[in-house]
Amino acid sequence: MHQNKHQNRQHAPVLPGEVLKVLDPKAGESYLDLTAGYGGHAAAVLELTGNRAEAVLVDRDEAAISGLSERFGGDRIELRRQDFLRASRELSETGRQFDLILADLGVSSPHLNEAARGFSIRQSGPLDMRMDQSQALTAAIVVNTYDEDRLADILRRYGEEPKAGRIASLIIGARPFKTTDELATVVAKAWPGRSRVHPATRTFQALRIAVNGELDQLEQSLPLWLEMLAPSGRIAVISFHSLEDRLVKQAFAAASAGRYDAELRLLTKRPMTATPSEIAHNPRARSAKLRAAVKIKNGKGTLHAYPGKK
Repeated sequence: MHQNKHQNRQHAPVLPGEVLKVLDPKAGESYLDLTAGYGGHAAAVLELTGNRAEAVLVDRDEAAISGLSERFGGDRIELRRQDFLRASRELSETGRQFDLILADLGVSSPHLNEAARGFSIRQSGPLDMRMDQSQALTAAIVVNTYDEDRLADILRRYGEEPKAGRIASLIIGARPFKTTDELATVVAKAWPGRSRVHPATRTFQALRIAVNGELDQLEQSLPLWLEMLAPSGRIAVISFHSLEDRLVKQAFAAASAGRYDAELRLLTKRPMTATPSEIAHNPRARSAKLRAAVKIKNGKGTLHAYPGKK
């Protein structure tokens, strides 16, 4: 279990102060963490609620669940090894509600830093990219078997890659691929010259989203999260690219529109982002965007006070 201890230290949660500000955890409140990872956010929230019996921590990754079990193993916290859509459906079907809901949609540092998981552009590893290693679909299957049009569509839709067609053509011409660095080298040919960001970044993002069904899961999960939010409850979602952020923004906006039956009041008119000091010690936070909202008490205009205000 030494690896999990190392990973707990290795993975710093993004926007920790901002999460606590908008969730504003109170003693006794219930908590649902849909992407608990190695428990950084959860530990901070639960320290303030003190209510571990009504906490549910979800993650689809076996290593993360092992780390959570080690970190919170002596407590009565419910751990679920599931993707967040499946967990949300099951919890919703049983009528569960929570005062605090958090979803951090980013890939954890251990995923990125462990070459064997296949997420890293800069380290050689197998073309895997599965968050749930029990699923069949891998990045290798996508890269080596999808036709050119389908590959280009994935790169365009999920990576917002302006050279999607060119990159798909390069991939078809150079496959089969076995490792991440082989793929990154070929993709880089579409973007000659020097760049601060690796030219394969958008391609790797697109493949990861496709392999893990991330946007479909998020789109289907957001209504369930709002349904499970208790009256006066707070929800926070951290996204790391514009496609995710757009879905969260649209869902929150639709539920908070100026109607008598609005469900939410926005706590963030614009997304909260990391401070320069946080980015300096945790570069992963650079692209993080946090949006939050509070559930209106009765659905007819009775608003909960802004967290932190008396």
